This record gives sequence, structure tokens and C-alpha cells, in this order.
Amino acid sequence: MKKNARVIALYLPQYHPIPENDQWWGKGFTEWTNVGKAKTLFKGHYQPRVPADLGYYDLRVAETRKAQADMAREYGIEGFCYWHYWFGNGKRLIERPFNEVVKSGEPDFPFCLAWANDTWKGFAHGLNNRNVLIEQLYPGVEDYTAHFYEVLDALKDERYITVEDKPLFMIYKPLDSEEIKVFIKTWRRLAIENGLKGIYFVGHINNSNGDVNSVMNVGVDAVNTVRINNYLINHRTFFQKVLKRINKVFRGVPNAFSYKTMSKYFIESEIDSLELVYPSIIPGWDHTPRSGKEGLVITDSTPEYFKTHLKDALKTVENKSNEHKIIFIKSWNEWAEGNYMEPDLKFGKQYLEVLKQELERE
Repeated sequence: MKKNARVIALYLPQYHPIPENDQWWGKGFTEWTNVGKAKTLFKGHYQPRVPADLGYYDLRVAETRKAQADMAREYGIEGFCYWHYWFGNGKRLIERPFNEVVKSGEPDFPFCLAWANDTWKGFAHGLNNRNVLIEQLYPGVEDYTAHFYEVLDALKDERYITVEDKPLFMIYKPLDSEEIKVFIKTWRRLAIENGLKGIYFVGHINNSNGDVNSVMNVGVDAVNTVRINNYLINHRTFFQKVLKRINKVFRGVPNAFSYKTMSKYFIESEIDSLELVYPSIIPGWDHTPRSGKEGLVITDSTPEYFKTHLKDALKTVENKSNEHKIIFIKSWNEWAEGNYMEPDLKFGKQYLEVLKQELERE
């Protein structure tokens, strides 16, 4: 099947209990806990979201992981990019689904890793205070070496997604610490020492954490752009900002903007058309299941509006070499952020059908 892009979907593994979440949020907590208790906060607010074909799954179940992979493959997705949590000093979380995929050899579907090097705190992680649940640390070369060997079997797996024959490894916050440069140099050296051709590092940025040039200067090979907040930060008038603030403070209404408006600013063609810049396609966004009225909501996303956004993204890669026609989907299954491609009861597989149609278009 001819495809117009290499589409890789970010994948959240937080759909199984772990002791830390039990301690922080209560016994049995998973991402579904927030999804299921979400409430409508204003007229027309699409909540709660209910999964359709795959149901409220548990990622400890191999059949679920295979069903996800089969569905993604059918609709043109090249592979999953698993969020990967290594906090330093050997501390890793939510690793079981990915480790089982590597160890079992199933599903037979390409994958790569995205290091979510982020301290868990604040409303972004469901808190209504500034408390820290777990801190991201950068202890030094010994820890970076241990980190490398922790995932070496995955990096050598024939399913691992490569660019220029090197395994692709994304860094969520490439500007979080000067130590990131040391980390990159350490991994490049270790890769060669262990029979790999290197590591293909991709720095992930959004509107609030850097620009392409600053991220490239860290030493990565390419940059993945995400612009969920682009309209809010760069394209609203002063009056619009004041009005939204009044609604939030006095009426308890979260910041909500239409997908039709927001999606016009998800892609910046001049930047995203650069050979080593990989844009993102965004099916929707609603953070309120995690953060209540503090969350941002993108309303009225439809398959048709998504198609327009997808076309914009595909135009940016049409003149790139086949190896670099990479687009990331944010995301495959971030249900508590209203940010998913998996079928729900409202739209079924319509977003996936749009994706397949446009990827196969001549």
C-alpha cells in the first residue's frame, strides 16, 4: 500500500494499575479512572468520552495490545511511539506493557520510544496544587548508561522504528536540563559500542518549550512540533483573552475554543516543511478529565475538520525524502486528554477512516 507519509502514533501505556498510582490516587487507579468520572462543564461539552471497539481495556492483556496494533496497521499507521518513563537513579514507571511487547515478540508491529522526561506535578498531572508526585532527575553518565542498557533489547529489536538505519528515540523536553547534551553523547557512544549505527534523536517541542533552532542545538537529529496552544498564545486579541479570563474566574468555565479555529494554527508550513522537522496531527484535546475547569478544551472536533488539518500536515512532507516524511499523531490513546484516534461511541472509526483515505490519496 502506497502511503504519503510515515505516520507514527504516540501511545500512552497508563492503562494498568501500578503501586505508585495506587498510593497517589487510590487502589486500582488507571487512566480510565479520570475518563469515566469526567463531567460536562458547559453546554455542548463532549464528556464523558466512552471507548467503542476496544472498550475499557487493560494493557496487561496481550489480546488488547494485538487488537490495537491490528487496528492501527489497517488504517495506515506505521507504528506506535510508546511514552517511556525513566526518572533517574534507575526509577522507571508504567513499563510493563512495553516490556511485554518486547519480550513476547507480539504484536508484530513497529514501535519506538519517547522519553517523557518530565516531573509529575501541578494540574497537568491532575493536582490542584504545586506538590510533586515524582521528580525527573539527571544524575549523570552512570545513570544514563543504566538507562541505555535497560532498553537495549528494544533498540535492537527488528520491529524498532529506524531513521537512517538508527533507532528513533524522542525526548519530550530536550531543553529541560543541560544534562540532556551529556545524555545524547553518552547514548550515541553506547549505541556504536553495542553494534548499532547510532541513535536517531528527535526533540519534541510545543509552543511553550522552545523553538526548532534551540532544540537542534542540543544535539538532536530532528524536531517534532506540537502546536495545540498556538492560537491561544500567538493569535488571540487582548479582548478575547480578557473575556475568556472573566468566564473562567466568575463563571467557572474552562478555556474552550473550537477545533475549526484552533486547528488552523496546528501547522506552520514554513517550519514544518523543513526536512528535519516532523509535524504533529491532533485529533482533539480536552484536559478537563484530569484538571477540571483548569483544563483547556478544544470543542466540536469532527472528522471533516480533522481531514482539513491532516491535509495541511501532509502538504508539509510531500517534498521531503521518503525517510523523513514523518508525521506524529498526538495521540493514539490519550483518552483523559480527549486526544485519541481509537474509536469512541460518538464517531466510531471515522477519524481512522479519514487518515487511511488521505494517506492513500494519489
